[in-house]
Amino acid sequence: MRTKKNSVTIKSESELARMRKAGKILAKVHEQLGKELRPGMSTYEIDRIGEEMIRSFGCTPSFKNYNGYPASVCVSIDEEVVHGIPSKEKFIREGDIVSLDIGVVYKGYHSDAARTHAVGEISKEASLLIERTRQCFFEGMRYAKAGHCLHEISGAIGAYAERFGYGVVRDLCGHGIGRKLHEEPEIPNYKKLLPGIRLRPGMTLAVEPMINAGKAAVCWLDDEWTVVTKDMSLSAHYENTIVITEGMPEILTLTDSEMAKNRQHD
Repeated sequence: MRTKKNSVTIKSESELARMRKAGKILAKVHEQLGKELRPGMSTYEIDRIGEEMIRSFGCTPSFKNYNGYPASVCVSIDEEVVHGIPSKEKFIREGDIVSLDIGVVYKGYHSDAARTHAVGEISKEASLLIERTRQCFFEGMRYAKAGHCLHEISGAIGAYAERFGYGVVRDLCGHGIGRKLHEEPEIPNYKKLLPGIRLRPGMTLAVEPMINAGKAAVCWLDDEWTVVTKDMSLSAHYENTIVITEGMPEILTLTDSEMAKNRQHD
């Protein structure tokens, strides 16, 4: 049985079991699709391969036709922050950074995760942005425990990014997740004046730093989906689906190699 507090669902053990399975599958899709990226590849091809992978695991894509979005994988390049629409006319090039945002549905439950990849040799600036955006997420995880307040996560993410002079996107945020792709609460990536809800075991969240090398301001392209940095600076995106516990959060969308890397840093 699910209970609610402040409109945020607390998942049962049976629900969490399905979300864990969805997360494991999504981690595998990310790992395999990331290895497919190469210069000259169209973003349409990335999406096609990604959808085939999702369906091969017995899942459906969370994003396809969601509020009219036409693809299964959001493919965002360089200054594109999120929601890039795949196209047969758009190709990735050596030196690009490519963000893949993917969601899967397993037995009625969603998982959601994003990674930013280097295509071939990239600049030092780009490499640092990718790594620091990833670290923003883990800085937030220090506070993703029962008893802490939601916006402690937000504040830690933003504070870490701002140490490097980066712009923290304010027009987009993370979210609750479960039976629906987007549930309560909204999770900003910057410090808020109010503390936000108190975290409880069984809450499931998609935490997703979106960090710009330049200013924080963004705008939407004419397709009404693709979000780009207003100053055309590079942007990186890193996201995982997590479960709040009494201790450190359970991160559902990490691959085995990512989990091993995290243990080395602990």
